[in-house]
Amino acid sequence: FLYKFRFFSNNRIKTSKYNILTFLPVNLFEQFQRVANAYFLFLLILQLIPEISSLSWFTTIVPLMVVFTITAVKDATDDCFRHKSDNQVNNRQAENIFNIIFFLQADLLLLSSSEPHGLCYIETAELDGETNLKVRQALPVTSELGPDIRRLAEFDGVVVCEPPNNKLDKFTGVLFWKDNRYSLNNEKVLLRGCVLRNTDWCFGMVIFAGPDTKLMQNSGRTKFKRTSIDRLMNTLIFGFLVCMGIILAIGNSIWEHQVGAHFRIYLFWNEVVNSSVFSGFLTFWSYIIILNSVVPISLYVSVEVIRLGHSYFINWDRKMYCPQKDTPAEVRTTTLNEELGQIEYIFSDKTGTITQNIMTFNKCSINGKTYGKSVFINKTVPVDFSFNPLADRKFQFYDHSLIESIKLGDAMVHEFFRLLSLCHTVMSEEKNAGELIYQVQSPDEGALVTAARNFGFIFKSRTPETITVEEMGKLVTYQLLAILDFNNIRKRMSVIVQTPDGQIKLYCKGADTILFERLHPSNEELMSLTSDHLEEFAGEGLRTLALAYKNLTEEHFKEWFKILQEANTSVDSRNDYLAAAYEEIEKDMMLLGATAIEDKLQEGVTETIASLSLANIKIWVLTGDKQETAMNIGYSCHMLTDTMNEIFIVASHTGMENQDSDREYFALQALALEGDLENEFVEVACMCKTVICCRVTPLQKAQVVELVKKHRKAVTLAIGDGANDISMIKSAHIGIGISGEEGMQAVLASDYSFAQFRYLKRLLLVHGRWSYFRMCKFLCYFFYKNFAFTLVHFWFGFFCGFSAQTVYDQWFITLFNIVYASLPVLAMGLFDQDVNEQNSMDYAKLYEPGQLNLLFNKRKFFICIAHGLYTSFALFFIPYGAFYNTAGEDGKHIADYQSFAVTVATSLVIVVSVQIALDTSYWTAINRFFILGSIAVYFAILFTMHSDGIFVIFPNHFPFVGNARNSLSQISVWLVILLTTVVSVMPVITFQFLKEDLNPTLTDQLQKARRKQKPLQNYMRRVYRTNSRRSAYAFSHQEGFGELITSGKNM
Repeated sequence: FLYKFRFFSNNRIKTSKYNILTFLPVNLFEQFQRVANAYFLFLLILQLIPEISSLSWFTTIVPLMVVFTITAVKDATDDCFRHKSDNQVNNRQAENIFNIIFFLQADLLLLSSSEPHGLCYIETAELDGETNLKVRQALPVTSELGPDIRRLAEFDGVVVCEPPNNKLDKFTGVLFWKDNRYSLNNEKVLLRGCVLRNTDWCFGMVIFAGPDTKLMQNSGRTKFKRTSIDRLMNTLIFGFLVCMGIILAIGNSIWEHQVGAHFRIYLFWNEVVNSSVFSGFLTFWSYIIILNSVVPISLYVSVEVIRLGHSYFINWDRKMYCPQKDTPAEVRTTTLNEELGQIEYIFSDKTGTITQNIMTFNKCSINGKTYGKSVFINKTVPVDFSFNPLADRKFQFYDHSLIESIKLGDAMVHEFFRLLSLCHTVMSEEKNAGELIYQVQSPDEGALVTAARNFGFIFKSRTPETITVEEMGKLVTYQLLAILDFNNIRKRMSVIVQTPDGQIKLYCKGADTILFERLHPSNEELMSLTSDHLEEFAGEGLRTLALAYKNLTEEHFKEWFKILQEANTSVDSRNDYLAAAYEEIEKDMMLLGATAIEDKLQEGVTETIASLSLANIKIWVLTGDKQETAMNIGYSCHMLTDTMNEIFIVASHTGMENQDSDREYFALQALALEGDLENEFVEVACMCKTVICCRVTPLQKAQVVELVKKHRKAVTLAIGDGANDISMIKSAHIGIGISGEEGMQAVLASDYSFAQFRYLKRLLLVHGRWSYFRMCKFLCYFFYKNFAFTLVHFWFGFFCGFSAQTVYDQWFITLFNIVYASLPVLAMGLFDQDVNEQNSMDYAKLYEPGQLNLLFNKRKFFICIAHGLYTSFALFFIPYGAFYNTAGEDGKHIADYQSFAVTVATSLVIVVSVQIALDTSYWTAINRFFILGSIAVYFAILFTMHSDGIFVIFPNHFPFVGNARNSLSQISVWLVILLTTVVSVMPVITFQFLKEDLNPTLTDQLQKARRKQKPLQNYMRRVYRTNSRRSAYAFSHQEGFGELITSGKNM
């Protein structure tokens, strides 16, 4: 093929980021793009400048190297998995499964196939979500090549075509071959991702490969995803740090101007700084170094460790493991876990995600009598079809009375199944004796023909003029006189056949609302009875079709057939004339009954959607299917109910009318996304309880997600199982891939993956909620303890001339966040839970705080500052007041700097340990061990560092020799520590007691009930069936195969 690219593209798919040569430079570049890492590198450079640093450089370089190493190992591990996944996809064969399914790996020009006239049948579910059978046809000149490898190898045609693009429904090109040119369109092309069905083989010429294929052009760009907590944290922390530095720098300038100028001569400076403004400038950077413990490196390490721990909890969750597919849940992006607890909008694919795309004949009504029982009632034994050697062994039916009626020769029952075996566009192929394979245009037709087959009316074969059926063991050949095909307006199809004895009959099936209008008046009583049965079937979520027939005289048929021929040959308004001809013959029919087909939803879909709706999560279905199909699934899974009496549909040309605020359902046609309708669409759609977008392309799915992200500022989640969902998955804040029947490409592009839609409930309501709760609690406590720890320097600044002198020993500053106070908060971030997993699933309202961002926001951050400010005030001024001008028990002076530092540090460790004990909701042995162990480790290291032995070895690094032993041996010091602890935690205890008693949240009520072992009223509502009647014809997405059959090209 030719287009304006110099080099041809290979067919490899690449989602990995690194290779051996690029890993180190690219990974370091990525790590320094993070604000925190760049900040710490800048901090390290400042610490190397002696004029402004009062801390040694090793307090920053060691933690920074640890962070870089851990992150690099994690990134390398993640990329190894990407390489492995890429290799699996790139080495996947275009394999033949059960001799009927092929996977296409490139965009091909169809040259020839095993079917007559170069036809082949494909399914495009991975492209557009549609599962109906579609037809593609090779050019007549190339179809003659057949399977001859020699002739195919000599094929030297040249294709000039459009450049790579994302339009799935359009292709423009020209084939130049043997001095002729042949026009090419979409009907001649097989796209990557489609599945070749019921065709033994096909040969094609590669037009686009790899990233140039239309499927990959629809995949969108991979975006770097960050949580809202990350963004808020960076803004607040660094803003606060700069403000504190500026305040202390101004204080230093004032002090230097008024007081410090008299003491400069005594300082060990190589050159005296005479400017108070310049002194303030240097002090600003000094305090930036000292106050950096507000946002220590350990914060980012701890956050990554907690996220990694939460990821493993998801991976290890056996309740999200699917034994049928041997597939566990998998976290593919570890940095988004807490955002799972903040989802407001879910965008879901339909086919393969919500539904299994398996149609089964479940019940029927024949001549006013219903047949079919639920499999769950009284452990019903299925009907034995062993009497029928051609029965489909997978088919099961649970009402024995129907098979008895057939065996007894009930004429209406026989006519019912005769209609099902004749009125369709299914094509059959008998591979071996007794092995029938049906090529079906839509799954519902396959279910009906299979049902007729099992009950003894077996569709065997067809030609353009005949249909052969085996009726109760007897072959009967009917003359096919006409096919009145289905389309979206008619919502029905009919066939006119002539029986072997010369009788002409019309058989019709379609939506009951359409068929009932065309019945003979004598059917009133039967129609009323059948209508009641249809309501009953629809109430069970089944798809319904009405069946009718009509006896025709030969004279009537001949007259009508002339009208049909005139309509077929008309040049103008052919479709209108055909519709009028069909209307003429399809009237005064006799009602036979109705069918009820179950489109099997994924297990647990209805309960999952109900629970997520109670959690105030809005679920939007984005599908390439047409509107009727999408609405039917909406009713099946109870996203749509009969109580939603306001149905608002935007078609491609309707505009935006009647924008009432009480709309409950919204159906979007794809063209509504174009032009100036975007804002109106978002405004109206977000008012609705349910939104279904139909006929959308993969990129339009992503566009819908982007619109909601842009206009609603909400956290979004996209879930799908096919390559047509990749753009949507990449665009949403969180993308989930289901490892389904449409390949693994959605999984490869996702952040999380599992096997079934029902696991989404547990992922969000349990893991997501816990992750958000734990991360917010971790951050609130972490900032509290670090503000309490750091702001002591702020108060000390007023007593040291704002000279950036530290209160603590520098070893305490280095070890506080990575040893003394790291493990308890880490344990809380990993294991704490306010309610157990069952309560999280039962009380969906518990999920709302995450959506409203109540647990960590600007208000919570400033509360942490206030709490830390109060604690730091107590930590500094209580020891300061107690030690001011005071002597020890032995009569010696104890109000020295080192004794004060040890007392404040010890008080700090005890206060933050008591505080985390108060904050912990769920106690484990690990929590207890870490809290008590941290205090024990503090005292062990304290006495070691203040010992004579280590001072002798490192006299310059451990100047606090003997201070711990001297200070902590005095009762007055311990009384000061006790008083500081009580004053620090008493307001917290009082507030918690009053809050739980006066204004308890749902969480508080559940915790109180748990303590009293008393169950709280469950907030889950029961899910009831709806009774909206839906036609199974919604699953025929395009005009039927009638014209193809009567043309004979498929034979």
